[in-house]
Parts: sequence; structure tokens; C-alpha cells
Amino acid sequence: MTELHPVKSETFDIESRINVDPKGYLRKVDVFRRTDFGLYMARGANHPRFGYLESWLLPELGLRANIFHFREGINERQNYYFDVAEIEVKGEVWATRDLYVDLVCTTGEPIDVRDIDELAAATSAGLITAAEAESAIDTTLSAVEGITRHNDDAMAWLRSKGIELTWAEQVELAPAAE
Repeated sequence: MTELHPVKSETFDIESRINVDPKGYLRKVDVFRRTDFGLYMARGANHPRFGYLESWLLPELGLRANIFHFREGINERQNYYFDVAEIEVKGEVWATRDLYVDLVCTTGEPIDVRDIDELAAATSAGLITAAEAESAIDTTLSAVEGITRHNDDAMAWLRSKGIELTWAEQVELAPAAE
């Protein structure tokens, strides 16, 4: 089990083209695109493992869908990484609270559910409420069932719900922080 941490919160300010990450860093956003079902964000990342991040915030599903563009030499086997999250929209500012559970999807393979132990520990420690934990579990079960029923294809499941996610055809990785 990893070390228990408070809920990770982020904001996405469309007008300012800024993403405030969980550590409070202001990140310049290359693209924000709002749809009737969510918000797309694309930006560089100076992370040592990945250099670009694409995300879709999907409030009705309680999910944040991500593609991490990994650096050369980083061998992660995943197509999509979903955060189970509470998503709030106030005009041009969207906010997320990560509810600990992560779903790692490789198309055609069983979904990998991670950090249920963190969810339980955070609930026991009072970092999230029992209602938030129940919502996170319901979201997780719904996503796992939907993806599994669509032959382990997360995008097929989302399309069946009327959600068509689009992703960048190519990106330029930002340099890693020194």
C-alpha cells in the first residue's frame, strides 16, 4: 500500500488556459475543448515518466479519462488511465477531486482496478465521507462492467453511452524537469 494522502484536487480554468495540478503548480494548457458530455484538456508535462497529458473530464460518469504520453524507455502497458473523480463545473472553471480508485485499460485485456486499498484507508481516516466512498465504488463497478461487456474496450463502452472521445494524432513531449 502506498502512503495515505489527502484527496488530490485540480482546477481547469478554460478562460485562463491554466490547469492547477494537485501540487498547486500552474500548468499552461495547449487545448481546452468543451462538449455536451465533458471537457478535453491537452498540455505538456515535465514529469520524469511522461511528457504530455491528454484528459477528458466526464462529470456524468464520475471519470477522468487520460492518455499519458510516456518518455522513451518508459514501458507502461496501457491505452487509457481513468481516475474515479468528483467533477464540479462552475462556468469556465472545472474542478476535480480524485477519489483514489484508478482503472488502467489496455484494449482487449481485462481492466486493472487499482488503489481500492487507498479508498478504504482514506475513508477510515476521514479524508472522504462514506457517501463519497460509496459513489467511488459505484462508479468503479459501473465502468468495469461496461468496459468488460464491450470486449475490454473502454472507447467502445463510452461510444455506447453517446460519448465519443477524440485524442491528439501527435504531440510534442515537454522536457523533463531537472
